[in-house]
Amino acid sequence: MTQPLRDKVALVAGATRGAGRGIAVELGAAGATVYVTGRSTRARRSEYDRPETIEDTADLVTEAGGHGIAVPADHLDPAQVEALVDRIAAEQGRLDVLVNDIWGGETLFDWDAPVWEHDLDKGLRLLRLAVETHAITSHHALPLLLRHPGGLVVEVTDGTADYNRDHYRVSFFYDLAKSSVLRMAFALGHELGPRGATAVALTPGWMRSEIMLDHFGVREDNWRDALEKVPHFAISETPRYVGRAVAALAGDPEVARFNGASLSSGGLAQEYGFTDLDGSRPDSWRYLVEVQDAGRPADVTGYR
Repeated sequence: MTQPLRDKVALVAGATRGAGRGIAVELGAAGATVYVTGRSTRARRSEYDRPETIEDTADLVTEAGGHGIAVPADHLDPAQVEALVDRIAAEQGRLDVLVNDIWGGETLFDWDAPVWEHDLDKGLRLLRLAVETHAITSHHALPLLLRHPGGLVVEVTDGTADYNRDHYRVSFFYDLAKSSVLRMAFALGHELGPRGATAVALTPGWMRSEIMLDHFGVREDNWRDALEKVPHFAISETPRYVGRAVAALAGDPEVARFNGASLSSGGLAQEYGFTDLDGSRPDSWRYLVEVQDAGRPADVTGYR
């Protein structure tokens, strides 16, 4: 197996589970040294109180063929992020890929609750976790990334710019958080492009994360059992799919053509030719518009 990222160093901020873990593992499979951060460790869990840890993610990166390095970090604490970047600089002397996947808001939003009814403390905490963390991390990490030309920043969000422009996303606070990340990628593209680096926003589709599988009471090996209750879940994808999208971007010498753009895992699968673990190419955002949001019966024919 070729490893086009063998000499590259990546930081996946927010790699405990979900998209962050999938991205870290696929960067490892491409040969990269991957620093993985989060607040859930084998010694201490975050408020999610879930079993996944950054040490587990680092082990998966190494098993995939890369070098996984777990570093506990709360990305709301600038001092911790600064220390993290100083460590990468001391140990590697470079940073080629920064993935801002910090989220932590799963328990903090209420579906369809208007802003005046939504818990204010939870909403503001969500914004801090989903927006402020990305800004803090970029502030400290980008000078290291800019030491060498060709660096890549990936801002992970939920929804493409086109979709989020026309659709209300869950609640005021959720909508604001995810749209803010899209705009951060645009702004970073403006600042990084002239300096030889690239920034993009990237969204997975309906992702079979650990939390989503638990929500539906299924596992990855029997996820289709959930279709009886939620037929449109047939378009879902594994976290490794968006991971392969990031690995493809990181290995593309012409990635600058996407600078400042809003991208999706399904769209990049068509661009680069990669598949999900089952060999399919789910195109979730096109499916949502043309099938689910259009009120049509669930049918993934032509969409995966």
